Amino acid sequence: MNVMNGERQNTMHMRQWLGLVALAASATSVSCGAAGEADGSQGGEPGGSVAPARVVNVEIVIVQPEPFVEHVTVTGEVEAQRDVSVTSEETGIIREVLADKGDTVREGQPLARIDDRLLRAQRDQAQAEASLTRETWERQRRLWEQDSIGTELAYLQARYRAETAQAALRVLDTRLERATIAAPLAGIVDDRFIEVGSQVSPGTPVIRIVDVNPVEIVAGIPERFSGEIRRGAEAQVTFDHLPDEQFFGRLSFVGMTVDEQSRTFAVEVAVANPAGSLKPGMVARVRTARRSLVDAILVRRDAVLRSEDGYIVYVAMDTGERQIVEARRVTLGASEAGRVVIGEGLEAGDRVVVVGQQQLASGDVIRIVRQQGDR
Repeated sequence: MNVMNGERQNTMHMRQWLGLVALAASATSVSCGAAGEADGSQGGEPGGSVAPARVVNVEIVIVQPEPFVEHVTVTGEVEAQRDVSVTSEETGIIREVLADKGDTVREGQPLARIDDRLLRAQRDQAQAEASLTRETWERQRRLWEQDSIGTELAYLQARYRAETAQAALRVLDTRLERATIAAPLAGIVDDRFIEVGSQVSPGTPVIRIVDVNPVEIVAGIPERFSGEIRRGAEAQVTFDHLPDEQFFGRLSFVGMTVDEQSRTFAVEVAVANPAGSLKPGMVARVRTARRSLVDAILVRRDAVLRSEDGYIVYVAMDTGERQIVEARRVTLGASEAGRVVIGEGLEAGDRVVVVGQQQLASGDVIRIVRQQGDR
């Protein structure tokens, strides 16, 4: 019994001793691992080695001052430069229609004729009256001026009757001319309101003519740009249904008042339309110059990153031994076509990171794989 108890005690002592040995070995391993981490050595590699610094591949652009034009784009509508409803100036029956919808007419071309037989008869009567009174006055004048026959009053009355008859003749001549309804402008007949046999009177619409070369693009520009939009400024006009075509013109009109409902002021752009592809009522986009900068610093919009207190760009710096980046706080101005004006924070010659900037932090080491001028 004593022998068995002695063996058990020896076994327990052996287990305790083995446990202490294992604990000491574990502590030694942890201590060595911590030391390796502290001096940069890597476990499992005799002697260790220093971990290499992170290097980010980037592309940069050297920024230089350049001209910049800021534009404003608004929606407009096509209108005919001239849209006229031709009306009758005489009373009568339409005897002849000389133009139809879709016809191209020139200025002064006859469009329709009113039955003028009664007017012609009245004109012939007036012609005879004018001839008689003229002859009477001439004879009375000779008798009075050469022979002193008659009275001055009779002479004056004869002259008055002759002049009145001549004026009546001119009135009838004018009315006969107006019996032929003529085009007041060149253009296209867009509508016709009469037929042969229609009764017309002064003011009755007869034909509508539109002049669509050039056309007017009418748009409204927000009032906040009122001090920057000038008459004569260049404008670019595009249409969704004509994606491959661009039209150019100048602002022919800039309104002086602001619409109370839309808070915009009107502008008009005259655009050549020789092919007639632009129709009144079509919706257009008008892009016109707002202001110009002579020496602007511009960068690609995606090179600018948002920070907690504004915007930054990364600028490459040469330390002599290596290239690093510096986070530069910037203020932004106008943007257009994927580029933005930098108000403050950059100078000419700065090398701005435009590819790889999302992976950077200030002070990072970089490898420049491509360098170019700003385009």
